Amino acid sequence: MQLRKLDGSEHSLTRELWEKVFKEDSKEFLDYYYFIKVRDNQIYVIEEDGEIRSMLQLNPYTLQVDKKQFSCNYIIAVATEEGYRKRGYMGELLRKSMRDMYGRKEPFTFLMPAAEAIYTPYDFRFIYKQNQTEMYGKEGNMEVDLRDAGIGDASDMAEFFREYFAPLYQVYAVRDEKYYQTMVFEQMSENGGVKLMKQAGHIVGMFAYAREDNLYIREPLYLKQYEKDFQKAVYRLRDKAEAPAKVYAGNEGAETKKVPTIMVRILHLQTFLESLCVKEGERLNCSFAVLDPILTANSRVWKLQSVENSIGADRLIQVQETEDSEGVLTISALTSLLFGYKTLEEVSQEEDVVISEKLAGELQKIQPLNQTYLNEVV
Repeated sequence: MQLRKLDGSEHSLTRELWEKVFKEDSKEFLDYYYFIKVRDNQIYVIEEDGEIRSMLQLNPYTLQVDKKQFSCNYIIAVATEEGYRKRGYMGELLRKSMRDMYGRKEPFTFLMPAAEAIYTPYDFRFIYKQNQTEMYGKEGNMEVDLRDAGIGDASDMAEFFREYFAPLYQVYAVRDEKYYQTMVFEQMSENGGVKLMKQAGHIVGMFAYAREDNLYIREPLYLKQYEKDFQKAVYRLRDKAEAPAKVYAGNEGAETKKVPTIMVRILHLQTFLESLCVKEGERLNCSFAVLDPILTANSRVWKLQSVENSIGADRLIQVQETEDSEGVLTISALTSLLFGYKTLEEVSQEEDVVISEKLAGELQKIQPLNQTYLNEVV
C-alpha cells in the first residue's frame, strides 16, 4: 500500500475510480470536472496492486472569514474501490491531507458529507444548515428579462453579489469573476446554466439551475422586490413538468426545511482563532486547553485577549500559548461553539469538555461565525 499526493500531470488517472464509485455522474460532468477543476486541485491516492484504489481530492476556494480571507480546501471525491474497502484507507487519506493543510496554516477545511457518521470520528462537525424547499412557481408575465449567463457576465455577477449579499454573511466563498465563470461551465455540464434576471440592463437577480431527473435550482439571489419574478422564472423553467423544482439555499419561507449540509474541521487552530472578533463593546481575556487527537500541535493551553492600543482594533483577538487553563474544550466542541451551531450549554455537556463559570462568561464575548453561506457542490 502506497499513499501519495499525485503530480498534476497524473490527476486524470483518478477518473476511472470516480466512474466506478460515483456512477450517477454523467460523462458531461466528468469532462467538465477533469478539464476545469483538477487544473489547480490536489489529489491524494492510495495505490494497491499497481492501481489507484482510493482517493481524496482537495478543491481550493478563497473563503471570506469575517474580516479576513484565507485559501481553504473543500474535500470531495473521497472514494475507495469496492473490493478494497474497510482497510482504513479513507482515514489514512484524511489524516495525511489534514496534516498537510495544517502545515500551510489553513484555518479549516469543509465538506458535504454522504453521511455525518463517516466524518465525526475525525472531528468534523456540522456548522451550516441550508434552506431547502420545493417550488412550483407562478404563472404570469415577467417584468424582468430572463436569460442565460455567459462567461462574459461573470464580472457583473460578482459585483452584484458583493454589493447586495456579501454584507449579509461572515463565512462564504469569495465570488469573483473566475468563480462565476466556473459556475457557468459547471451548470452547463449538468444540462443547465445560470439565469440572470435583468431590469433596464442591470442584474436584479440570478440563480444556478440543472436538469437531471428534476429541475434543481441553487443559490437564488435576487432583490426582494423581484420575488414574484423569481417564482415566475421557476414556473417557466419547469415547462409544465408535474414535479416541483427543488430549490437549495433560497429564501426562508413557510415550507422551507433547514437541512444540515456542510461540516467543518478546524485545522490550524491559532490561525482560526485569530480570524475571530470580539463582540462590540466587550473586552476578552481567557485561557483554555484544547484536545485534538489528530492534529496534536493544537493540543495546547491557549490564551485569548482583545487587542489593545490600536484604533478600531479592540475587537481583534491576540492568541498565544500559556500554562494556566480555565477549562478544557475538544477541537470538535470548539468548532460547534465558534461557528454558532451549538450553544455554550450544549457543548458543555459533551464528553471531555470542562468550562468554568469565568470561562463561560468570556467565551460568550466572542462573535460566533453563525452567518455562513457555503453551498459549493464541487
